[in-house]
Amino acid sequence: MKSINWIHPRFLPILSLLIAVAPPVAAIVSALVVGAILIIFAGANPITAYTALFQESLSTYFGFGNTLTKMTPLLFISLGVLVALKAGQFNIGGEGQIYLGALGSALIGLYVQELPAIIHIPLALLAGFVFGAVWGWIPGYLKAVRGVNEVITTLLLNYIAMNLVSYLVQNPLKAPAAPSPYSPLIAKSAQLPIILSGSLAHAGIILALMAAFILWILLGRSPLGYQITAVGLNPIAARYARMSVERTIMLVMALAGGLAGLAGATEVMGLKYRLFEQVSPGYGFDAIAIAALIFGRWHPIGSALACLLFGATEALQLRIQALGANIPYQFLVMLPYAIALFALLGLAGKASPPKVLGVTYYPENRGIE
Repeated sequence: MKSINWIHPRFLPILSLLIAVAPPVAAIVSALVVGAILIIFAGANPITAYTALFQESLSTYFGFGNTLTKMTPLLFISLGVLVALKAGQFNIGGEGQIYLGALGSALIGLYVQELPAIIHIPLALLAGFVFGAVWGWIPGYLKAVRGVNEVITTLLLNYIAMNLVSYLVQNPLKAPAAPSPYSPLIAKSAQLPIILSGSLAHAGIILALMAAFILWILLGRSPLGYQITAVGLNPIAARYARMSVERTIMLVMALAGGLAGLAGATEVMGLKYRLFEQVSPGYGFDAIAIAALIFGRWHPIGSALACLLFGATEALQLRIQALGANIPYQFLVMLPYAIALFALLGLAGKASPPKVLGVTYYPENRGIE
């Protein structure tokens, strides 16, 4: 391997940054090239399509507001997936956890009245976090104590949560004379403020960005973060170092569920102001692709940009008919997943066969086999 001692020390940080961003940039470029080929086959102009995509989603006031709105739950849930991956756990239950978080915040918004917003909003957010954390802790407990695979339990708990919320909004929580299953409006004091007047963007995006930064500090610069990373890389060695693998697994799964619960809470408190039967259009599964895109190079800026990309494409799906750019709807759905796929291909080239997403499987760690 050739030496790079000839490079001036002042340029080494820039070189490190370029090396870090090269793989995800290559993944994005590759996906855009594939997308352009598909657009041509669909009979449209890829330049016109891409111009409409980025201008409508990022450069117009209302479009950018919609992008931030879609980005908020995605960032919360993807953070939950990432923190679980750091400990070697695969949280596939973000979809159910967002439903439970939405339920918790809705209950506080509906049944706790006459509180000032400065108390009511944090209380509703806390309820959303706790409800989601409990839903995440359950598979964490089953994995740590009983050895039950967390992929199976989190997936099954998704359907329990969705049907539980469906039952509640169709029966005890249903608004009087409602034409479809939804709850009454939550109290105004529990509603998140709008940050871009005339758009749907609310303060939840600020909370999500703060959560990304705090989690980055926690995992990268704290003893707890070191323990979580150690358990994810080698649970056997972590046990020899007198770390509680079981407690760590339960902690990260609860934290992952709590972050996803905040996604549901902000959807209720900042966007819909009531609990609907369909809280999420699939954010929990989108978060898995986002985590695949940025895992291994996790930085709050990278997390935000990945979620911004997904949010932009999802926001544009709402206005695709009005653009006149002949963008195939299926292309908008496919694009972010194609980028994540190319990112995974680049990551797989560096990983040894026993590793998936940088997490090593150890037979001794029950349930990770």
